[in-house]
Amino acid sequence: MSRLQDPGRTPRPAAPDDFGETELTYAAAGVDVAAYNTLLDRLKPLLESARTERVVGGFGAFAGLYALPGGGGYLAASTDSVGTKVKVATAANRHRGIGVDLVNHCVNDIATSGARPLFFLDYFACAAIDGEIVEQIISGVVEACRENGCALLGGETAEMPGLYARGEYDLAGFIVGVVERKRLM
Repeated sequence: MSRLQDPGRTPRPAAPDDFGETELTYAAAGVDVAAYNTLLDRLKPLLESARTERVVGGFGAFAGLYALPGGGGYLAASTDSVGTKVKVATAANRHRGIGVDLVNHCVNDIATSGARPLFFLDYFACAAIDGEIVEQIISGVVEACRENGCALLGGETAEMPGLYARGEYDLAGFIVGVVERKRLM
């Protein structure tokens, strides 16, 4: 789990013709950063109990690091989603771009440690599979994996009628990379 960051700057009101007088903050969007951070603090002892001696660093970074045997470097891993971009893609009926974004979000997360991507996995959940949408998303995932020199190792497609409304879906990605000890950031 990573800690949500609220920049701490004085919120800048949006331009009235764009968003009215709404502030551009997590709180204005309905996200309670303080409650999340309090929860994370409560969960830390539980999370710490699942660590092993090869885990490097603490919680809160964009990528988790795992020391490779022999001291040669680290595996860097991360998971991410495209969040509310799913709503935008659905409204525009254009889904390839969020496949690209999903991979790049994950690549960027491990790049913060200096890692280069090795492999990627995706998770797609929906009420009922629409082959055209899935094909658009996966074509974007494949494109971004190729561009980043990253193997698409696999994924999961889950149909859950009753949990998602027809036409809605969620998308997440998981990445593992490697960084040499001397290149660790």
